[in-house]
Amino acid sequence: MEDLHTELRSLECAVVSPLRVLYFSTRSNDVRAGALKILLHVLEMHGERLHYSWPSILEMLRSVADESEKDLVTLGFQSLRVIMNDGLSSIPADCLHVCIDVTGAYSAQNTELNISLTAVGLLWTTTDFIAKGLLYGLKEENGTGILDVQSTSKQMEDVNREEEAPNSMNGFCDQVPLINVVDCDKLLFSVFSLLQKLGADERPEVRNSAVRTLFQTLGSHGHKLSKSMWEDCLWNYVFPTLERASHMAATSSKDEWQGKELGTRGGKAVHMLIHHSRNTAQKQWDETLVLLVKKSVHLLFRCYMSSGWESLLLSVKSSILHGSKEVSLAAINCLQSTVISHSPKGNLPMDYLKSVLEVYEIVLQSSKNYGGNAASKVKQEILHGLGELYVQAQGMFDNGMYTRLLVVVHTAFKQDSTTNNNFEAEFGHVPPLQRTVLEILPLLHPAEHLSSMWSLFLGEILQYLPISDSSLQSAEDKPEKTSTGHHVHGSNKIKHQMPDSSSANTEDPSLSSGSNTCGTMASIPGYLLAEKLVPVLVDLFLQAPALEKCTVFPEIVRGLARCMTTRRDSPEGSLWRLAVEGFNRVLVDDTSKLTATRGSDQIIGKPSRIRLWKEVADVYEIFLLGYCGRALPPNSLSTSTLAADESLEMNVLDILGDKILKSQIDAPPDILQRLVSTLDRCASRTCSLPVETVELMPSHCSRFSLACLQKLFLLSSCNDEICGWNLARSEVSKISIMILLTRCDYILKKFLIDENDLGDRRFPAARLDEVIFVLEGLARLVVHSDTVSVLPLHPYLKGGLAKENGDKRPHLFILFQSFCELVISRERKVRELVQVLLKFISMELALEKINLAS
Repeated sequence: MEDLHTELRSLECAVVSPLRVLYFSTRSNDVRAGALKILLHVLEMHGERLHYSWPSILEMLRSVADESEKDLVTLGFQSLRVIMNDGLSSIPADCLHVCIDVTGAYSAQNTELNISLTAVGLLWTTTDFIAKGLLYGLKEENGTGILDVQSTSKQMEDVNREEEAPNSMNGFCDQVPLINVVDCDKLLFSVFSLLQKLGADERPEVRNSAVRTLFQTLGSHGHKLSKSMWEDCLWNYVFPTLERASHMAATSSKDEWQGKELGTRGGKAVHMLIHHSRNTAQKQWDETLVLLVKKSVHLLFRCYMSSGWESLLLSVKSSILHGSKEVSLAAINCLQSTVISHSPKGNLPMDYLKSVLEVYEIVLQSSKNYGGNAASKVKQEILHGLGELYVQAQGMFDNGMYTRLLVVVHTAFKQDSTTNNNFEAEFGHVPPLQRTVLEILPLLHPAEHLSSMWSLFLGEILQYLPISDSSLQSAEDKPEKTSTGHHVHGSNKIKHQMPDSSSANTEDPSLSSGSNTCGTMASIPGYLLAEKLVPVLVDLFLQAPALEKCTVFPEIVRGLARCMTTRRDSPEGSLWRLAVEGFNRVLVDDTSKLTATRGSDQIIGKPSRIRLWKEVADVYEIFLLGYCGRALPPNSLSTSTLAADESLEMNVLDILGDKILKSQIDAPPDILQRLVSTLDRCASRTCSLPVETVELMPSHCSRFSLACLQKLFLLSSCNDEICGWNLARSEVSKISIMILLTRCDYILKKFLIDENDLGDRRFPAARLDEVIFVLEGLARLVVHSDTVSVLPLHPYLKGGLAKENGDKRPHLFILFQSFCELVISRERKVRELVQVLLKFISMELALEKINLAS
C-alpha cells in the first residue's frame, strides 16, 4: 500500500505541478490563461480524485486573486467555485484553512465586484460544510452544544479502518470526509475573521453581503456552538464589526458622489444617477450600520446572553442618539420588532423588557444632534413602539413598570409642549408628537391586573388639558379649606386638591384649577390638543372600574369644567362644546349605573360620593350661571352656530333636570338644594331685569330662562311618576316646590309693579310670556302627597282639603294673595288664567258643590 501511495502521488504531481510552474514562470497573460483553463478542466473532470497536489493548486489560485487582469481573475475564480461547490469533501483536512483563505482573497479583490460578492457566498457554503461535519455523533457538554472534536475524530478513524480494506483499490476518491479530524472551531473562526474584515470593505455591496453572511451563519448554525464559542463570536467579531461601522458612519465624508461617466452629450459628460439615499459615503455606511444593528438585535434575542445584550443596547442607544435620522429610526424599529415578536410568546426575559424601556426613556430625555423634524420623528416612533409594546406585553407590567411607562410618555409630551408653544397658532393643527400621544393613549389604559393604576393614568391625561387662569381663582379658595385625596403607586404620588364648594364664587365664570400634579407643567396655550383629548379622556374614564372611577371622578369633572369655561375666551371654539358633551356623558353613565346597583352592597364610600356631588354642583353653578343663556357680542357667531349652542345648553338642562334630579341619586340634601337653586337663579334672569331693558335681551336668553323655570315645574310635579316615585325623588320635589313657589310669587308681584309703572305703554313681550307661562304651569302642576307636607299651610287647610279630589293643587293656596291682585291686570290673558286658578282653589276647598238654594 505504501508503494501504491507513493506511485499515485508521483503521478498526480507530475500532471498538476507543470501547470503551477508554467503559470509562475511566464508574464504572458495568454499563457497564464491557458494554464488556468487546463487547471479548470482537471478540477471539473477529476477534482475528486486529487489528493497530493492541493497545496500547489491553492497557492496558484491564491496568486491569481491578486492579479489586476480581469480575465485571469475570472478564470481563477471559476476553478475556486468548482472546488468550493463540489470538492470540499475531497480536500485534505490540512488544506481546508488554505482554501478558506483563498476564498477570502477573491472576496477582497477589487478587479470584479461580482466575483467578490459570489466569493462571499462561497464562504457561506464553507461554513455550511463545516457545520455538517459537526453533526457526526458529536456529544453535548452541559447541554450547551459544546462539540467534542477529539471524540469525533476517533470515531471517524474507526470508521476509516473498517472501510479501508474493501475500498483500498479505489484510491482516495471514495475516502470518508476528513472534516471531522480537524479543529472545526478554528475553521469557523477563520471564516468569521474573514467576514469581519470584509465587513469593513470600502465597497458597500461587499461589506453588506459579508455582514448578512456572518449573521446568517450564526443564525443557522449557532445552536451547534458552545457557550464559549458564542462569547468569542460576539466579543471578537460581532461587536467589533458593529463598532467599526458606527465609527465609519459618524466620520465618513458627507460629500455627494457623482455616478460613473457614461458618455457625453452636447460636449458635457453624462453620469449615472445615484439615489439620494446612497450618494455619500456616510449614507452608505449608515446603511451598513442599520443592517448590523438589525441583525445584532435579532441574534442577541435568540441567544439571550445578558452581557452581550447590555453591550448591544449601548450601541443601539448610541445609534439612536447620535446617528442620522435613518439610522435612529431603523435602530428603534429593529429593537421594537424583535421585542414585539417575543412578547406574545411569553419568552421575553423581564430584564430585556426593562432595559428597552430604559433606552426609550434615556433617548426621550436626551437632546438630539440633528434637526428638530428628525428628533420629532424619532420620538414619534418611540411612542408608537411603547404603545405596541404595552399591548403585546402588558401581562409583564407591574405597577412600577406601568408607572415608568407613563413617565416616559409624559416626558416626551412635556418636552414637546415647551418647544412647540406656537405650533398650533402657526400651522393650525396639533404638533405631530402630541398627535402621537393621542393615538397611543387608548392603548395604554391599565390592564385588569393594574386596576389600581387608573387614577394615575387618568391623572396624567388631565395634565394635558388647559388650566384656568390663577388670577380668576376665588380669593376664598384657601389651602386649609381643601380636602385632599392621595393615591400612592410605588414611589409616585398624585395629590389632588378639591376646592371647598362653600367658597366658590358662582358668579365668576372660572374654576379653581387645584393642584393636579405628578410633576409641574405649564399651561398649554392652544385648545386644539384639548379638543382631540377630551373625547379620548371621557371614553377611557367610562372604561375604568367603578371604584377607581369614583376615586378620580372629581378630577375628571374639574378637568372638563376647565374646558367648559373656555367658552368665555373662545365662544366659537369646539373645546367647550366637547367638554359639555363629555360632562353629560359621565354624569348619565354614573347616574344610570348608580340606579341599577341601588340596593346592592356599595363598595364606594359615602365621603367619596359627597365629594363627587360637590364638584358636580360647582360645575353646574359656574357653567349655567356664568355661560348659558347669556347675551353674546353682536355678530360673534353665525345663526346656525347660535342655534347649535342653544340646543347644547338645553341638553345640559335636560340632563340635570330629567336624568340627574329625577333619578335615585345619592347626593346629600345640601347638594340637591344647590342644584335646584342653580336652576332657579337661571330662571330669574328675565324677571330680574329692569322692565325698560327687557326688550334688549336676545330671544335665546329668555327662552333659556323659561326652560329653567319649566324644569322647576317638572321637578315639583308628580304627573306620570306615581310608579317611579322614590325617596330621592321625593326629596327633590320638596326642595323644588318651595323654590318654585317663591320664584312664581316674585314674578307675579314684579309683574304688577312693572305694569303699574309702565302705565299705558306696552308691556315687554318676554315678561308677559313669562307671567303667562307661570300661570299656565301652576294650573297644570299636580304635587305628590309627600310634597304637600312641606308646604307652609295652616293645619286647617291641610286637613280640610277634598279627600276625593285626585288632582292635588294645594300649592295654589300659597299664591292666593297674588292671584287676587292680578284680577285687575290690564292683560286679558292674565285675567283669564287667574280666573282658572281661582276656580282650582275653589275646587280644592270643595266650594263649587255648595248649593245655596237648598
